[in-house]
Amino acid sequence: MLEITAGKSTLHLNPPLMGAAGAFGFAGEYAKLIDLKLLGALVTNPISLKPRRAANGSRVVPIDSGVLIHTGLPNGGIYKMHRQYAAKWRASPTPIVIHLFGTADDMAECATFLEQQDQISGIELGIHDTLTARETRTVVGAVRARTQLPLLAKLPLYQAANLAAAAADGGADALVIAAPPRGTTRDPLSGQLVGGRLYGTWLKPLAMRLVGQLAPRLSLPIIGCGGVHHPDDVRDFFEAGGRAVQIDSVVWTRPEMVAAIAGALGGTELTRMAGALADEWRTAGEAAERRTTLIPAPPPPIIPSPPEF
Repeated sequence: MLEITAGKSTLHLNPPLMGAAGAFGFAGEYAKLIDLKLLGALVTNPISLKPRRAANGSRVVPIDSGVLIHTGLPNGGIYKMHRQYAAKWRASPTPIVIHLFGTADDMAECATFLEQQDQISGIELGIHDTLTARETRTVVGAVRARTQLPLLAKLPLYQAANLAAAAADGGADALVIAAPPRGTTRDPLSGQLVGGRLYGTWLKPLAMRLVGQLAPRLSLPIIGCGGVHHPDDVRDFFEAGGRAVQIDSVVWTRPEMVAAIAGALGGTELTRMAGALADEWRTAGEAAERRTTLIPAPPPPIIPSPPEF
């Protein structure tokens, strides 16, 4: 378990597994596929101060070993989103962390509003990849001045090493390493070039290297994010120095693996019996019970009597 404490509250990550921003919706819309109680916390889709419309054109473009996502970060703005989802956030089986993006002033205003709400367990700031270290310190500091909620700063992959210390100095309670990088590819359907965020298993070595570089230099906890699709990926991030992990694209490709990942973190690792179907994951205890109750022991062998002469 990881505890992230700010002025007035503590975010308890038990297990230290979070649903990443953009992967689970605004209030866990994937609950029909994934038991949200498996997560230590759920980060909402990105929310801005003012409403934003969805992007035009292609939204999802497949790439080698992953996918490019271009949504435009649509949302109704912080006040409308709160009205729409406050009841679901309050009833959520797992703590809710609001992901904010925008200017320093915009996010500070959002934080002022969220500080007054009782459904929220923390705030995650999306740090834009064009910000300098000084600007990052200003953004985080502006939000820190408005809230005592636990504050996470999600840093861009290719700037994380340069911005981590500034985010910590600004008052972040934890760092998320890292936000999906941006890229451009050609949509095979429309033939147009599309820009967006990149997801896939290939991101894990890049993010894990950053976690390993930053963890010894910083006192605040680091949450690894990028390419986590298997329990072994979690172990690797922890060995590199991470204190928790976020999961994203595995939810879209293999949602059944979320239970396996959570089980590994919680000490109830899932396994599959030989010959089982792809979705037949069970804990070791369940597997043992199944063997005991469903597969009776074979009867003792019948040894024929020796022939009489």
